[in-house]
Amino acid sequence: MFRVIVALILLTTTSLAQNASQSLHSLIDREWEYTLEHDPLRASWLGDQRYNDRLPDVSLEAAASEHTHNQQVLKELAGIPRAQLSAQDQLNYDLFERNYKSAVERYDFKLFLRPVHHMEFSIQTWGGFANNLSFRNIKDYEDWIARLRAYPRAVEQTTAVLREGLRQRVLYPKVILKRVSTQLADVTTASPDATSFYTPFTKFPDSVSANDRERLSASARQVIANDIQPALKKFQQFFEKEYFPASFDEVGTSQIPSGQAAYAFTARDHTTTDLTPEQIHQLGLSEVKRIRTEMEKVKAEVGFKGSLTEFFTYLRSDPKFFYKTGNDLLTAYRALSKTIDPKLPIVIGTIPRQPYGVEPIPMQMARDTTTAYYYQGTADGKKPGTYYVNLYKPDSRPKWEMTALSIHEAVPGHHLQIARSFELGEIPKFRRYSDYTAYVEGWGLYSESLGYDMGLYKDPYDRFGQLTYDMWRAVRLVVDTGMHAKHWTRQQAIDYFKDNAAKTELDIVNEIDRYIAWPGQALAYKMGQLKMLELRKKAEQTLGPKFDIREFNDVLLGSGAVPLDTLEQIVDAWIATKQK
Repeated sequence: MFRVIVALILLTTTSLAQNASQSLHSLIDREWEYTLEHDPLRASWLGDQRYNDRLPDVSLEAAASEHTHNQQVLKELAGIPRAQLSAQDQLNYDLFERNYKSAVERYDFKLFLRPVHHMEFSIQTWGGFANNLSFRNIKDYEDWIARLRAYPRAVEQTTAVLREGLRQRVLYPKVILKRVSTQLADVTTASPDATSFYTPFTKFPDSVSANDRERLSASARQVIANDIQPALKKFQQFFEKEYFPASFDEVGTSQIPSGQAAYAFTARDHTTTDLTPEQIHQLGLSEVKRIRTEMEKVKAEVGFKGSLTEFFTYLRSDPKFFYKTGNDLLTAYRALSKTIDPKLPIVIGTIPRQPYGVEPIPMQMARDTTTAYYYQGTADGKKPGTYYVNLYKPDSRPKWEMTALSIHEAVPGHHLQIARSFELGEIPKFRRYSDYTAYVEGWGLYSESLGYDMGLYKDPYDRFGQLTYDMWRAVRLVVDTGMHAKHWTRQQAIDYFKDNAAKTELDIVNEIDRYIAWPGQALAYKMGQLKMLELRKKAEQTLGPKFDIREFNDVLLGSGAVPLDTLEQIVDAWIATKQK
């Protein structure tokens, strides 16, 4: 009888666990489909072509509806008994809940009321999204034209959102919006075939006939000239006559309603920590001091006799550190990437299959953006990842920064991490394609340190470049919190950056303006890197000769992007297993 009772209990427990797991995965899968349908750009980016002819609804009503939906999802999730789930499903539950709670809290600060800035994928730069898509057949081009036809409606919706932001005083400062005005002027005065909206029609695959090429190109030019440019000209009038004059003269999130709380939230959200802006600021000051000491050592090694500030000036200005043309710079980046790729097995055990390419940042964006960035390939593997490099003013792009930058943006940095995550078919899609900034950017910055393990920093100037990039991220902790929480001026932030890093002035100004437009995001890099370095040190000290750098990095990558506290739990569990 006792055995029968035990069997019944086990059967009941198993049944309850199965029901709980089924309910969780049903909710997760349903919400993933909802996300793709309501964010067709993300779906296209991932290679899901079902919504390729659509743009997202960016209206005020859509934002409110999304908020209500997220609240309902949390209520439904709360009805699933977490205790009955397996350990892996409890992790899925916790991460899913965290994402929705964050979205609900973010809505209350109304930051979505200022959607227009100078960076990629703002309404006036949205045409650059075409660079993330594959155009392989006639339907791909027709879908893009359908999106172009839908674009004026998105402009109208964006105008309404900005009007509400104007009413509630949720705005950007003038220094950011000046850049937007320049970009609007560029796109509204250009010939249709010179705009980013037309980029897909500048090349066709062989499978598209000459007649279809002409038909599609003519249709695109017509839509741009008759629909898109008039919509943007109307928007430009509103922007310059009503919106820009009412924007803030000074910088900092503290100027908007609940600004201090909003910034504290964005700092927590991007870093996945509970640190306050003041704590992050102090950590930044400490890191800047530490890295300056390392910089002094390299300066002495190369025999430079002046001060560190004078060394910075030398590195920013001596012609020997720069390529003369953008083509020379691009060629050098591509050659450098080919030297890094074969060294990956030194630090990585599982290397993903997806390739990547090195391409120039489109010139219409290059003036206002940073040194480089990475765009992921599609999840289906049909479009490779792309490492975009800035060729604008090559005399401001020093050679000594190229190794650390390439490691960060391509391999073993962003490309390898994201491509590896795409191959984690055993975890739900919302995790496979997740993008916690502290993890993703933390891995990119942590990867720069792997350049030493790979033997890539043989030249002392390359090592100084790595220190400059490490300093760059440490400075971010100081200037981002300085402007948004401590009332620093933009010039204070620029001066602090120049005093502590050898980055060129063009890069520094672009970086500072990025932090103004994207508060809190820049904090995540250093926070993620420090946590990963801390975990590596713990593993090395605990495991001794059992420590394997390739296995450790595979553990860091093996669960996809996760919050930093979750990553620590994963590494601790691996260490415990290795100790047995």
